[in-house]
Amino acid sequence: MKRIVSIGLAAALTQAAPAWAAKSASSLLGTWALDLMHSEIPPEARPQSVTITYRDVGGGKWNTSVAIVGGQGGKINATATCPLDGTTAHGTGYQNVDTVAVKVPAPNVMVAAFYKEGMPRSTRTYIVSPDGKTMTENIVWLNINGKPEIATNRFNRVR
Repeated sequence: MKRIVSIGLAAALTQAAPAWAAKSASSLLGTWALDLMHSEIPPEARPQSVTITYRDVGGGKWNTSVAIVGGQGGKINATATCPLDGTTAHGTGYQNVDTVAVKVPAPNVMVAAFYKEGMPRSTRTYIVSPDGKTMTENIVWLNINGKPEIATNRFNRVR
């Protein structure tokens, strides 16, 4: 369940871009839903849904919110509003992440590092397809045994 929740939260808290992105719309902006059929989350551990929304709130900031409905029906709503310069920002609503640092090296690519009490939790890369219809999430983290793991999830654009 922690892995499922971290996927949604990570996506929710990832929201920063360089100054050039503020001048042109990023293909990351909008609402995305986890494609459960193309997820690397084991079927028995999958959430019922994960929805992520990235919004430009002006002033060089984006707001990100994520709504997760777990496999057993538990709900998590996480949010963060971050400056678009890659500085860290505080996130709320998810117990395993309290800080995120993000860079957007291209209008369709976002790289995010997630932390809890100063300790790294995961690094994620989000890439929007050329047609703007799908977003791939690549997650890198250390498992409970301290071994690196990589997982990939796909999100479909809702709007």
